[in-house]
Amino acid sequence: MGNGSSFEQIKTIYLDINGKEEKIIFSRHSTPLEIHELIAQAAGVNKHSTISLRDKNGAHVAVSPTMPVNSAQNPYKVVTREPPPATDNDAFQAVLTHVAEQLNRLVKVDELKTNFNARLTSLEKRMELEGLKAVEIEKCKSEISYIRDQLWNAQKKYVDFNRLSTAISDETKINLKRDVPNYPKYTLSQETVDYLKQPTFDIWHWEPNEMLSLLEHMYHELGLVEEFNINPIVLKRWLLCVQENYRNNPFHNFRHCFCVTQMMYGMIHLCKLWERMTTEDLGILLTAAVCHDLDHPGYNNTYQINARTELAIRYNDISPLENHHCAVAFQILSNPETNIFAYVDKDTFKRIRAGITMLILATDMARHAEIMESFKEKLAAGFDDKNKEHLDTLKMVLIKCCDISNEVRPMEVSEPWVDCLLEEYFNQSDREKIEGLPVAPFMDRDKVTKPTAQIGFIKFVLIPMFETVARVFTQIDEVMVQPLKNAKDRYEEMKSIEEAQKEAKKALSQNH
Repeated sequence: MGNGSSFEQIKTIYLDINGKEEKIIFSRHSTPLEIHELIAQAAGVNKHSTISLRDKNGAHVAVSPTMPVNSAQNPYKVVTREPPPATDNDAFQAVLTHVAEQLNRLVKVDELKTNFNARLTSLEKRMELEGLKAVEIEKCKSEISYIRDQLWNAQKKYVDFNRLSTAISDETKINLKRDVPNYPKYTLSQETVDYLKQPTFDIWHWEPNEMLSLLEHMYHELGLVEEFNINPIVLKRWLLCVQENYRNNPFHNFRHCFCVTQMMYGMIHLCKLWERMTTEDLGILLTAAVCHDLDHPGYNNTYQINARTELAIRYNDISPLENHHCAVAFQILSNPETNIFAYVDKDTFKRIRAGITMLILATDMARHAEIMESFKEKLAAGFDDKNKEHLDTLKMVLIKCCDISNEVRPMEVSEPWVDCLLEEYFNQSDREKIEGLPVAPFMDRDKVTKPTAQIGFIKFVLIPMFETVARVFTQIDEVMVQPLKNAKDRYEEMKSIEEAQKEAKKALSQNH
């Protein structure tokens, strides 16, 4: 079809010049003057000669790009007449004619440009539609596969209850409540683009749709859209679906997801991770951060296990929440409308799935000592970027750092998160008391305060972990370790003030 349209642009005309056969070839965009000169050249006469063409019936044929195509058996007879001696008026007329022809050509160029731009716009629209069609085709394939499975189960005369229960619970996880048009595109200033890379970034100033745009920017800026050949519309849909599958918990919500992902993005730039890892690895890190707490119910693993919840039973008390976050992440990716990895090959997807699963499971704090011990052993032996096991351990430690990195940020950004976390803890401990389940002291509203909740955590978990990472990336020491030490000092001072106030209040009550 493409070849046919290109041939239509060219015409071949056969001529009979004093009994001699000639032929001329010209474009449909040629002017009558250009064709006239071409025939004069073929006839060997002056280009100012009068030239007329006649068909086999003696009818005159106009010299123009629209003249009918003929054949060698039916050539046009060429009749020429030499021009009379030129006068000044003739010369002037010739100049006018030439200028008119040039103007005509310019007009045709403008028409061609307009035509070309219109076709280009049409082509861009078609490409976008083709992208959407590809998504719909993948969705149809998935539905056909599901129907085929159901038919097979029906033929076997029994119902697959495991498949049935999964389908019922998964449906709400992957169903997108709103489509892309409701997700506006924000133009980010250079100041915001640069600020987004900093650990000091204030995550409280952004509306949900703005956070979606900032996440989208990260995927474009790091080259992940090109690396994984992500359809930009599917990227938007995926981010929307992820947002809708974070619950409105006090702490474990979509803003926490954005907070962790932004810190990961900041660490990628601060540590120049692209010098040690592939773009695929960076994509795994960022995507794991986005998905790491999907559908978090607001009650931790200890509660899930003690209350014998459905998640704890399903995952045999082994990291039930983290396993659930992984499952929801890949349920979303199993939908063609929200699968950002739809165009990677099977081996690449296998690596991506294994990498994301490994990182999300690493966020279970019950594995903290195990993972940090493994990392320290590799540092002692000599950390090797080329060793996959070393790199995997580093990636696990990096997502752990980002997951609990709030105290790295300035006090006005970090302190509200402590209030959010304590609110979620107190909700859990209240429920545990009602249900007669064990209550952790650090969650009990009658025993914990903001400084007591943070001092031990910063001193024994955060500072040692970030100091260990600083052995690989020395720039972390100033940017992250020092702010943690400052936060610890601030909370210790806050604790001293609270204790002094408590003693004063106690003394006052005894005097009365």
